[in-house]
Amino acid sequence: MERRKVRLGDIAHVRTGDKGNVCNICVIPYNDADYPMLKKCLTAAKVKEWYGGICLGDVTRYEVDSVCGLNFVLENSLGGGVTRSLAMDKHGKAMGMALLEMELIG
Repeated sequence: MERRKVRLGDIAHVRTGDKGNVCNICVIPYNDADYPMLKKCLTAAKVKEWYGGICLGDVTRYEVDSVCGLNFVLENSLGGGVTRSLAMDKHGKAMGMALLEMELIG
């Protein structure tokens, strides 16, 4: 079986949210056929590594098979929260857009 390298944003979109210092990112493939590859390749550990020093807490992944979605909850990742952080854009939407730049090999 041939493995392919793909930019996450080319096969999926995200919906995001933020509450306090917690960021929530749901990744949903454009094509349901890509969901098994996402489940295999897009792990909580990989997401935690992707955000390096930004996400200082745990990353938990929830599989939402009914909509072919992977929901990630990133604890301690918004610099204290949207209203407390001095960062230019510490919102969930910015975090989600950054995740779409990740390359996966599946």
